[in-house]
Amino acid sequence: MTREGEERLDGGWLRVKVPLPFALRYVNSYLIPDDDGWTLVDPGLRTPDAEGLWLDVLRRCGIHAADIRAIVLTHQHPDHIGLAGWFQERSGAPVYMSERAYAYAMRLWGPGRTFTAELQALYRENGLPRGMEEALAEHLESFVAMVSPLPEPVFIQGGGTIGIGGRAWEILDTPGHADGHLCFWQRESRIMLCGDQVLPGITPNISLVPGAEPGVLARYLHSLAELETFETILAYPGHRDPFRGMRDRIGEIRAHHVRRLAAMEEMLAEPLTGYEVCMRLFGERVQGSLHNLRFAMSETLAHLEHLAGEGRAASARGADGILRWRRG
Repeated sequence: MTREGEERLDGGWLRVKVPLPFALRYVNSYLIPDDDGWTLVDPGLRTPDAEGLWLDVLRRCGIHAADIRAIVLTHQHPDHIGLAGWFQERSGAPVYMSERAYAYAMRLWGPGRTFTAELQALYRENGLPRGMEEALAEHLESFVAMVSPLPEPVFIQGGGTIGIGGRAWEILDTPGHADGHLCFWQRESRIMLCGDQVLPGITPNISLVPGAEPGVLARYLHSLAELETFETILAYPGHRDPFRGMRDRIGEIRAHHVRRLAAMEEMLAEPLTGYEVCMRLFGERVQGSLHNLRFAMSETLAHLEHLAGEGRAASARGADGILRWRRG
């Protein structure tokens, strides 16, 4: 890794650590050479620092905007989609993503967006203190500038293929971390671009959010079982370093969720709001950070929903309109 941020990988690939103003610090973006240019995977969040880094990287590597022939997104979270429209304006390249991911992005940041109000309502009925709602709305709206302009997409879906680096990659529908999340599998080389679906060292966030399909954690665990069937030699994730041992890592993530569910079930010997469960689970790790609180709250609700689906917990609405959860 050079001091400025790019690392040369096998096959002429470039890994670029695009800076983030969050605890994760950076997101991995990949530039993959094709016969007539480059494919860009997950360009990162749009910030002045990220724009400056990209301009420096492209200049040092002798890559012109017009050399970028395709932009591929694993999912629509802002740290992945943020610079897609910015790059599309400069390169004219098509942006490939799933239709579900784009629809979700439009609900979050498009004209007439409704997501912020819907998330406030979800958190309110699960016990978020009222004084935090306005700050949460401001926090969510702050991302609009960091994903603008949204790209004009070309939709792809699981079961199809896409050409990257002169090879055909299978498109895998991998829900859970994000609605419409995709992974990409290269059968001959046994390499996977796994986005944020499987990460080394940290567990991907699994969030219950308004408008998502029911059973988000169940769908994520099912997706992990499907990814286990691929004999992946090397995985390129959205965060942390490329890694081997995909099946072992999937086993670790699955065990984490089993432990988390058991711990939450024990807590629910007494009735608790979702917010109270969240604070018991995450505590000081979310204090003072609306960004961290949002992810922790939605992850807590995803696990509560899963417990309810298994008959291990149930919620009841009180006279105050707040849901309280108890062991089922």
